[in-house]
Amino acid sequence: MTTTSNALPPLLPARRRRHARLIAALSTLIGACAEAAGEVYGPIAAAPPDQEAVPVETLSCIRVALSAPLLLDLARSEDEARWPEAVVREEAASRRTYAARCALADAHDAAHRAGRGPGRGPVPLPGVEQGAVMELVSAGDEVAACWRDDPERVVALVRELTAGGELVVDEVLDAAVDAMVVCGLLALAEARTEATVDPSAAAEQCLAAVPYLALAVALASADLD
Repeated sequence: MTTTSNALPPLLPARRRRHARLIAALSTLIGACAEAAGEVYGPIAAAPPDQEAVPVETLSCIRVALSAPLLLDLARSEDEARWPEAVVREEAASRRTYAARCALADAHDAAHRAGRGPGRGPVPLPGVEQGAVMELVSAGDEVAACWRDDPERVVALVRELTAGGELVVDEVLDAAVDAMVVCGLLALAEARTEATVDPSAAAEQCLAAVPYLALAVALASADLD
């Protein structure tokens, strides 16, 4: 005898819950960036007007730059451990959309090969797998830029990007988060480089990372529905 179950699959958590540890880590980094910049600008502001050389502290600029990647990686791991069912469903969706993007890239490549004569095209096109990865990265970049410049259009843009089935909403938003995190980490890496040369430039780079990290928070917590 066979039995059937009408139980519905468990609902996915809201994105702000699914990425709660990452959001908390990003928020901590934003505060650390401001604090590091304050350790440079504070002494300058407190110094007498006639004082030329003002000793400042750049250790926090270096510390936040070094700790940021590890902090964010740990937060992501903790989020995954908290929501294993969500991770399983996300990975299944990712495999489906990746296969769909590969199939689409393969079809495009076949069309390009048919239209090229021998000896044409000295620059090789990306492979199918590369094209599939690049499409997701490009979608994330596009959504992040749209969120920054025209947030009212984001929902429509994401719907457009996911209409064909080669992408799903959460992975596009997650790719946008990744894009902003990378920009923030690059700014912090520059702060670390400047810390021993130009303290003010190091402080400026710490602050330059903040808008990227703040946008990553917004994207990580966004539920478009």
